[in-house]
Amino acid sequence: MAASRKMIAIDLGASSGRTILGELGRKLSLREIHRFPNGPVSDSGRMRWDFDRLWQSVQEGIRRASANAGGDIASLGLDTWGVDYGLLGEDGRLLEPPVHYRDSRTNGMMDFAFKRVPRKEIYETTGLQFLQLNTLYQLLAEQTSGSGLLEKAKTLLMIPDVFDYLLTGIAKAELTDVTTTQCYDPRARAWARPLLERLGIPTHFLPEIIPPGTPLGAVRPELAARLELHGARVIAPGCHDTASAVAAVPAREGGKWAYLSSGTWSLMGVELPEPHITETALAYNFTNEGGIGGTFRFLKNISGLWLLQECLRYWREHDGEDISYAEAVARAKAARPFQSWVDPDAPDFNTPASMPEAISQYCSNTGQVVPRTRDEILRTVFESLALKYRSVFDMLREMVGGIQVLHIVGGGSANELLNQFSANALGVQVLAGPVEATAIGNLMVQAMALGEVRSTAEIRTVVRDSFPVALFEPQDSGDWEDAYGRWREVIVKSVA
Repeated sequence: MAASRKMIAIDLGASSGRTILGELGRKLSLREIHRFPNGPVSDSGRMRWDFDRLWQSVQEGIRRASANAGGDIASLGLDTWGVDYGLLGEDGRLLEPPVHYRDSRTNGMMDFAFKRVPRKEIYETTGLQFLQLNTLYQLLAEQTSGSGLLEKAKTLLMIPDVFDYLLTGIAKAELTDVTTTQCYDPRARAWARPLLERLGIPTHFLPEIIPPGTPLGAVRPELAARLELHGARVIAPGCHDTASAVAAVPAREGGKWAYLSSGTWSLMGVELPEPHITETALAYNFTNEGGIGGTFRFLKNISGLWLLQECLRYWREHDGEDISYAEAVARAKAARPFQSWVDPDAPDFNTPASMPEAISQYCSNTGQVVPRTRDEILRTVFESLALKYRSVFDMLREMVGGIQVLHIVGGGSANELLNQFSANALGVQVLAGPVEATAIGNLMVQAMALGEVRSTAEIRTVVRDSFPVALFEPQDSGDWEDAYGRWREVIVKSVA
């Protein structure tokens, strides 16, 4: 490695964004430079992203990072959530602000699609899990609306690709984010044009796909001057945030491991050399998304800390009680165990007016003890997440063989109670950390493009050497095995 390389990671999430300044010598160090809010806005009856404000925040973060670097920036890379896109017109401008994946326009679009192309055929082609928010159903909704936007568009870019285009003037599509669309054929390693055409979706606007770690070029001169960048290259990392997070899993070579990227969403899976598209994977609704170094992330989405976040938000905004994250963990730990559970992925918890009430109502509907206090509700959330993780973990082991350890990365890996519950429920060792996995993976893929490391194995060695990892051993296995059996009975009741 060179003596030191300074790089910028811009990590945009659905609720906030931040700019991280990374410095790589013998170890990687991080400094958060800028943090800013993100979220949907209402515009002409649509839920959209406030894209102009986001772009201003991205530029401000880069400018601050450059000013704080104390030396030249070698590169910068940007990652975001998946599935959402922007449409560029002939003049290179966005035709409209990008629509938010939770917008109601996709209601009913999955069933509409299945009437044109059977569900099994869509999965056979794309290997992607079925979620109403997928880009495929967003595009279908746009096309059937009669807006004509898809015909007017010259180029479709995923959200991180739009930002990269604004930075460099280069319009290309990075693989890991493209693979979240359900518009990609992972076996052919190309856009699934025949599928889109059968669904009546235009394909003329689909750009060239590039692998993660591709250098895109310099920042546009006038923008570089304004942002005080000198010679920095824009590199497409794993532009889907989970792809970057998985790149930073501090696993050692040779062992069989799974990962859990824990945040608002929890994503559990394994890293494979080829897509895993089978009838069982379809039945379990697992997905095949692009990873670093030609790999595939075979995983399943779980509605993770969303339930906790929405409970805390509701109590803060409606009852005036501002419970900190640490306090929520302490109160859940002190509450009586194994009283009631929910399925975090049940439709009841998508966008309820009151998450605490939705949890209590679910327990009532399934004949369980109804949690009344905040402590009881919090305990229900944490136990339910751990038991859901066990369910998905068992599916993984059935499909890909024995897994010896679970790595938990991302913000949720700081939750020691949930980490311990997960080890207990799964019956395997849990290794938790690093917390900043997405930014770390983003930076280390940039470093690989710069020639500082040569492989994902080397990336993971640097991560292990640079950041602490906590070990959690299974405890109270008998109690948790009994709880898992009872949780499964609850789930059956909930869908009966």
